[in-house]
Amino acid sequence: MSTNVLSTSATTGFGGVVQEYLWNWENQQLRVVYETLGKGSPLLLLPAFSSVSTRLEVGELVKLLAPNFQVVAVDWPGFGESSRPSLNYRPQIYQQFLEDFVKAVFNTPVTVVAAGHAASYVLQLAVKQQAAFSKIVLLAPTWRGPLPTMGASQQIAGLVRELVRSPIVGQALYKLNTTQSFLSFMYRRHVFTDAAKITPSFIEKKWQTTQQPGARFASAAFVTGNLDAVREQSDFLGLVKSLTVPLMVVIGESSPPKSREEMNALVALPGVKSVVIPGSLGLHEEYPAVVLEAIEDFLFSLEN
Repeated sequence: MSTNVLSTSATTGFGGVVQEYLWNWENQQLRVVYETLGKGSPLLLLPAFSSVSTRLEVGELVKLLAPNFQVVAVDWPGFGESSRPSLNYRPQIYQQFLEDFVKAVFNTPVTVVAAGHAASYVLQLAVKQQAAFSKIVLLAPTWRGPLPTMGASQQIAGLVRELVRSPIVGQALYKLNTTQSFLSFMYRRHVFTDAAKITPSFIEKKWQTTQQPGARFASAAFVTGNLDAVREQSDFLGLVKSLTVPLMVVIGESSPPKSREEMNALVALPGVKSVVIPGSLGLHEEYPAVVLEAIEDFLFSLEN
């Protein structure tokens, strides 16, 4: 696969060096934006998948890690500032992307900190290529998308996905589900626990992210479960059982019940370190300093 890493002069985002990685998928070139801050051992920080997914959600955590690590945070293809073409977004895209990106950007096993739905992709690569990662931290890990979690069948989820992908009806449906009032409701429901942090300016920034051209395609894939890299809990737990690198899991004490059940099953496995901290599914953005405090012993005690 032909890939290039091109440095840009921009210093936007959270104050790091912003770069673009030109990645080819099925003869189509995608521009993937990532940002690097700090010096030291390499650390890859992966944001969660969501309608508002962007590397900026891990920006404060990056700043806290940067004094001790060279931190790379990436906008997944289809999200953030990366290209958002109307692809059929599915696990194979992100499995291949993560494998290629890690190979292109890092020349040594790297520590990875992954939020939410990024968990399955990290675990799959870690099992496939044991030298890819030196240690893994999963923040509020999930493996099943919102609609399947609510009980929707694959058929219903597929119909919704195709509706949202359609030109006129899809744009209207997407706009209804990304209004600022709806985003605020979702954050209050299961993303943040401190309502005071869900300010109008905060929601405005999230809304702007959802309004980028082509934003609905990858978002619809995530919401309807088409980015679920595994389909069963047993498959997710099986990945963890096959790991050969140290794993730590951070759980938000206010996580939604179904998600919390899945996380509890994960941390019950032998050898998995875990900690429960304040927060819910967005704990990495809401409580970055608490996250750092929870994981720093794990990161440093295992330094190579």
